[in-house]
Amino acid sequence: MQTQFTLAQLADPGIAEADKILRACVHCGFCTATCPTYVLLGDELASPRGRIYLIKEMLEHGRPATEEVVTHIDRCLSCLACMTTCPSGVHYMHLVDHARGHIDATYRRPLLDRLMREFLARVMPYPLRLRLAMLAALPARPLAPILAAIGLRPLAAALRLAPRRAPGPSVVVGVYPAQGRRRGRVAVLAGCANQALAPSITEATIRLLNRHGVEAVVARGADCCGSLEHHMGRENGAFARARATVDAWTREIEGDGLDAILMTISGCGTTVKDYGFMLRTDPAYAVKAAKVSGLACDVSEYLAKLEIASATKPANLTVAYHSACSLQHGQRIHREPKDLLTACGFRVKEVPEAHLCCGSAGTYNILQPGIAGRLRERKVRNIETTAPDVIAAGNIGCITQIAAGTTIPVVHTVELIDWATGGPMPEALERRAGS
Repeated sequence: MQTQFTLAQLADPGIAEADKILRACVHCGFCTATCPTYVLLGDELASPRGRIYLIKEMLEHGRPATEEVVTHIDRCLSCLACMTTCPSGVHYMHLVDHARGHIDATYRRPLLDRLMREFLARVMPYPLRLRLAMLAALPARPLAPILAAIGLRPLAAALRLAPRRAPGPSVVVGVYPAQGRRRGRVAVLAGCANQALAPSITEATIRLLNRHGVEAVVARGADCCGSLEHHMGRENGAFARARATVDAWTREIEGDGLDAILMTISGCGTTVKDYGFMLRTDPAYAVKAAKVSGLACDVSEYLAKLEIASATKPANLTVAYHSACSLQHGQRIHREPKDLLTACGFRVKEVPEAHLCCGSAGTYNILQPGIAGRLRERKVRNIETTAPDVIAAGNIGCITQIAAGTTIPVVHTVELIDWATGGPMPEALERRAGS
C-alpha cells in the first residue's frame, strides 16, 4: 500500500511504525475470511482491510478521528485472526493500537460511552475495586433486562457477566517454595481480573509448579499488566502499569533470578510479550522491558517443558478445548495446552470454527454487547456439538464469556492439569458433580 506521510510526520516513531505496517499491506483481502466482525456483518469497513484504509486516511492527513472511524475501530475485537491469515505479515495489532491512542487523544465520545469507559478504567485494573464491584453486582443481576431496555446495554452486559457467587480470597504476594529439589524459579502474574473473578486459577498454577519442583513468586507491584487500558486507547495509564510491572519483575530478576515469567491470562501474555515494543522509545525502560518480554511465556509453554507427573486421579472426561484468540493468534500457541490435557488422560475435542473469537476480548463484551453476544452464541453452539463434559480455556475473559452462555462447566486448562496430577477438583466441576 502506498503512503504519503511527510518527513515531519515520519519523525514520530508511532507514525513511522504505522507507515511500515501500512506499506506491508497488499490489499489481498485474505483477512476478511477470518475476521469475526466481517463474518457477522459482511461490511468491508468491519474487516481489517477496511479498517486499515480508514486508519491510513486518518493518520496521513493528521485528522481527528471521526464518528465513522471510531465506530469501525471500536468494533474490532483485536482477536488478531487477521495476523494469522495475512500472507504479507502485516502487524495489524500495532497499527490498531496506535489508532486507538489517536482516537483517545482526538475524539470526544458521547457522554454514556465516556462514563462507561471511565468506570472500566477506574475499576477493572484494580483487583480490590473489581472484587467489590462484582459483589455489588450479585444482587443487581435481575436488573440487567431493565437496564438494557432503557438503553444502558453496556451496564446490563456487565451485570450479566458478573459471577453468581463471591470469589475466594485473593492470592497473597510472596514466594511459594518448591517441593523437593528446586528445578526452577518463576514469577506468576496474579492479574487484576483473575484476582477478582477466579483466584483459584493462580492457586492451581502455584500448586502445580510447586509439586513439580518449581518455586513460584507473586511479585509485589505486578498487578495489572495494562492491557485493558491499552486496548481502550488510554496509553498513559497502560504504559504506567507496564512500567510498574516491569519494575516489579526486574527486582526479582536482579534478586534471586527468574527462569520465566508465567501468564495464566493469555490476553495479558500477549501484552507482556509486547512490552519490549511498547516501551522501545523509553530510555529508562527499553532494555528492562525487552528482558521481561523475553522471559514471558504462557503457563502451558512452560509446563510443556517440564515432565508433568502421571495422572493420579481419574480424568476420563471429554474436554472441549477453546483456544483463546490471544493465545492462538496473539502468541501462536496451539499444541501445548491440548497435548498437556491429553497427557493427563482427558479426551480432548477440537471445536469447530476454533479460529473465531468468543466475543470476550477484554472489555469488548461490555462495550459492544450486541456483537459479543452473537459471537458467544455461535461459539457455544460449536462447542456443544462436541458434547463435552467440561470446557477448558486459557483466559479468564473467555471463561467468563462462555460460561454466561452455557451450563457446561468452564475452567482454566491449568486447573484440569492440577486436578489430574494431585490437586483438588476445580470448583465448577465440583458444583456440577454435586448437582
